[in-house]
Amino acid sequence: MHIPVLLKEVLEYLQPKDGQNFIDCTIGGGGHSFKILSYTEPNGKILGIDLSSEAIKKIDEQRRSLNLKERVILVNDNFANLQEIVERNSFSPVNGILLDLGLSSDLIENSGRGFSFMRDEVLDMRFDPESNNLTAQGIINQYSERTLKEIFWRYGEEKYSNKIAQEIVRVRKRKKIQTTVQLSELIKGVLGFRFHIKILARIFQSLRITVNLELENLRQALISSVDILPPSGRIAILSYHSLEDGIVKRFFRGESTFKILTKKPITPSSEEIKKNSRSRSAKLRVAEKI
Repeated sequence: MHIPVLLKEVLEYLQPKDGQNFIDCTIGGGGHSFKILSYTEPNGKILGIDLSSEAIKKIDEQRRSLNLKERVILVNDNFANLQEIVERNSFSPVNGILLDLGLSSDLIENSGRGFSFMRDEVLDMRFDPESNNLTAQGIINQYSERTLKEIFWRYGEEKYSNKIAQEIVRVRKRKKIQTTVQLSELIKGVLGFRFHIKILARIFQSLRITVNLELENLRQALISSVDILPPSGRIAILSYHSLEDGIVKRFFRGESTFKILTKKPITPSSEEIKKNSRSRSAKLRVAEKI
């Protein structure tokens, strides 16, 4: 079941009211959006964006069953195209924007595309296979040792990047690396006693970020938000690792038209983490257009 992260805090900062309109750039399971809609009855709307066509189909079923078709506009697209999406749908005024950058539970549990090293799946990692030809398998088997090292270091901040990249190139000469288990066992084998489960998390993160251009897309969405939001409009962003959080923090500090509302990022309580362990690394930052 989808459990929205920091829901109470997101609502407190976005302050949804009767008749207001919000954009959920990563609508996913819809947890945040449907709660926002309950505060904006009867006429407030949500523009829900998701790169996953599967997510959009499931949300479409929910909005129909809840008789919310007129209040939920769904778009299967990349939030990097936020400005174009808003214009194309004539969605105005916009009172707030939400970006939840976490990987949805549905992608991990049911996609079969290798997002988790805990499952034996093909190394794919594309959020939407229909819109992207680059896969994690392609990166692992085709990129140079130097490029692999740079990816693991830049997007995973992994100190054993060089050693892991060398081993990948050595192994793939004999046999193509196709699955999550193959890659995980390779990393465990080359690192020996130095291995830690967090290393797998960092390597998988770096591959996923590269496949989906996640950081570039985030930067573009932030730039677009400046023009989309009117004065007093708010943007709330949930990030889950230091690279995302750093981009958001620097953007808010460097953008003169935004007033930062969260001097320090908001993090989940111990109670929330107990209920939803995937929320443990979440950080919420919020800014208001002035």
